[in-house]
Order: sequence, then structure tokens, then C-alpha cells
Amino acid sequence: MSDLRDLYQEIILEHSKQPRNYRAIPAANHKAEGYNPLCGDHFTVYLTLEGDTIRDVSFEGSGCAISKASASMMTQALKGKSRADAEELFEKFHKLVTGHAESNGAESLGKLAAFSGVSEFPVRVKCATLAWHTLQAALKGEQEAVSTE
Repeated sequence: MSDLRDLYQEIILEHSKQPRNYRAIPAANHKAEGYNPLCGDHFTVYLTLEGDTIRDVSFEGSGCAISKASASMMTQALKGKSRADAEELFEKFHKLVTGHAESNGAESLGKLAAFSGVSEFPVRVKCATLAWHTLQAALKGEQEAVSTE
């Protein structure tokens, strides 16, 4: 179990230091802002939707290692997926980080399973889910900034 935790920690640190899809999408047709006032994490999520498909997704902003890695890995997981797929992935991820995942819940998340240890630190759940809540707001076309409080 220790080896698995080490691997997960490496994945999170790597995505934090070199986040994927960290850029604005000037032609995005959906975007939303998210803010965690408790720790100061702040992200903008950009989406290019074609019909019901996420053609491109990216983010910009600043945050702790957990929030930045989560945003990075979220964007990788969602490219080419449908809105329904994004909702389903959000639900699975949220259950994982809050400690309510089914026994095979982590396995179905691929690399996102790296966040399984977050459930042991409830204050970090908001860090891990900020980008995801912001994504949901972007998908719904909400104009108000999302807050984790």
C-alpha cells in the first residue's frame, strides 16, 4: 500500500509542477470561474463544446498542488467525452475524494484514483473538487463564480 501511495503522490506532484492543458482557449464557447476562499485557490475553466461533446477543455489560475493536479488530470480525462460522461466522472470522482466510492470506484477512474487519499484529509476535498465544480458551472453556462464555501 505504501508503494501505491508513493506512486499516487508522484502523479499528483508531476501534474502540479507541469499541468496539462494549462492555457486559455480564446474561442471557448463556455467558461466559468471557481474560487476556494479558505485557501485562495482560483481557476478559470474553458470549454469548447461541439453539440454534446467536449472538444477542448483547459484551465488557468493558481492553487495548491492538489487543486492544480486535479484540474490538470480532469482536463485530460474529459477531452472528447460527452456532457453525460463528464457528469458521471464528476460523481465518481466526488465519491472517491469524499470516501464514499464503491469498492471498485477507484479502478474505474484510472489515474484520477491518485486522489483516493484526499478523503483522509477533509479540508483538502475542496481543493480536489474546485476545478470539477467549476467545470459543472461552465457546462451549465452559469455566470457567477463558483465557490467551495
